[in-house]
Amino acid sequence: MSSSSPSPVPAPSSKKRRILLIEDTVPLAKLYIEFLRAESHEVVHCTRGSEALDAAAAAAPDAVILDLKLPDMDGLEVLRALQARDSSVSVVIITAHGSIDLAVEAMKLGAFDFIVKPFNADRLNLTLRNALERRALARMVEGYRKDLDRGRFHGFIGSSPEMQAVYRTIESVAASRANVFITGESGTGKEVAAQAIHRASPRRDAAFVALNCAAIPKDLLESEIFGHVKGAFTGAAGDRPGAALLADGGTLFLDEICEMPIDLQSKLLRFVQTGTVSPVGSGREERVDVRFVAATNRDPLAEVQAGRFREDLYYRLHVIPLALPPLRDRGDDVIEIARCFLIDYAREEGKALSAFAPEVEARLRAHDWPGNVRQLQNVVRNVVVLNDGPQVTLDMLPPMGGPALCGPEAGAVPCAACGAPMAGTPEEDDDAVRPLWQVEKEVILKALRLTGDDVPRAALMLEISPSTIYRKLQQWRSAESRSAGETAA
Repeated sequence: MSSSSPSPVPAPSSKKRRILLIEDTVPLAKLYIEFLRAESHEVVHCTRGSEALDAAAAAAPDAVILDLKLPDMDGLEVLRALQARDSSVSVVIITAHGSIDLAVEAMKLGAFDFIVKPFNADRLNLTLRNALERRALARMVEGYRKDLDRGRFHGFIGSSPEMQAVYRTIESVAASRANVFITGESGTGKEVAAQAIHRASPRRDAAFVALNCAAIPKDLLESEIFGHVKGAFTGAAGDRPGAALLADGGTLFLDEICEMPIDLQSKLLRFVQTGTVSPVGSGREERVDVRFVAATNRDPLAEVQAGRFREDLYYRLHVIPLALPPLRDRGDDVIEIARCFLIDYAREEGKALSAFAPEVEARLRAHDWPGNVRQLQNVVRNVVVLNDGPQVTLDMLPPMGGPALCGPEAGAVPCAACGAPMAGTPEEDDDAVRPLWQVEKEVILKALRLTGDDVPRAALMLEISPSTIYRKLQQWRSAESRSAGETAA
């Protein structure tokens, strides 16, 4: 065999392991290749150390068989270079009786094992199999370590085992065309998960279109999904494409899918089954290619059993289930997320806050977080807007158990600061005039209710600064607390 260039024996195969044989004695190399032929490995033979390092750089070997006596380099030098390039590669040393001490030194430097010449095929193949198994185990452990160390993933923050399972599921389903059904409490990040699926998929360069079925009036939802033509209904001044057409080639995210009216569910089912849509007021059908991701904070199967959600649509959408854990079940993720929010909001507001006092972290960790990540986000923003200093202390935290401005009304949304149910706006009375401060409070609470407790969005609706809302909430809590104290006295 020529030693002028690396030569594979036998021909490469995707199922074969690539073995780099570094042996300057050509007759011995031919014998070793015959030994390895029974295992059907792809063997690349090199006679010089520099040649072997070039071959390893061109295509990483699964294992290396290394003779320590080479014409151009010391074998230990080759071993160090191979280890520096890939610490998981398994190197088997071949040595003569007189060089056993050198082989032992190579083991200390990271070689897997050594074989003393002369040896037979069984000895070589057994040692090599063990070396390959060691490499596979090392890579598996490294993969698990990367998973456990992964604290961020496509918009998610958190290193808990619960979130690692979510990340792995997203990675597994992303390349598929299968529909995904995300469940989880409000504020757990269902839209973040949908976006992660899209960004990790082959559709990443196409559109991601999100539609909240609970935020759109029922009589407009069909048009929002399928579009409409001019004159289809009062106010339809021109043709308008719906979310289905806008998402063509990409991902259509249907949030709060269980809020969709039952009569519209049949039309969505036909869309899912056929891949065709018909704009409202039009007799033509258009074919689109979308990947469906649906989400709800309810139990979808319970909605099916209650007759509020079509069973056939459920099974069409509920192909791959993805359940997001509540924040209270994610351990120290709450601290990771809070720290990230603190740094971001402090930079945004020009504040010096950069850390939480230990007792604050203990309080955050112990809290139940009924509003999940969204509630934690608002609490941290509240702290940053209203305070400053080197670190967050306990006195900076808003009440965590539910201030007096929060009420027990059924169906009320969680408060921005504490997650407890928030009082609604009373019915208007045309003959009554209420104090301006009361009207202001009612309007702000209503905006928070309509935006699902999203303070920045509520501020945008009201055309005021988010800091104004946080300041008002703080003032109302303080006033209620003083009132409660006076009553108790």
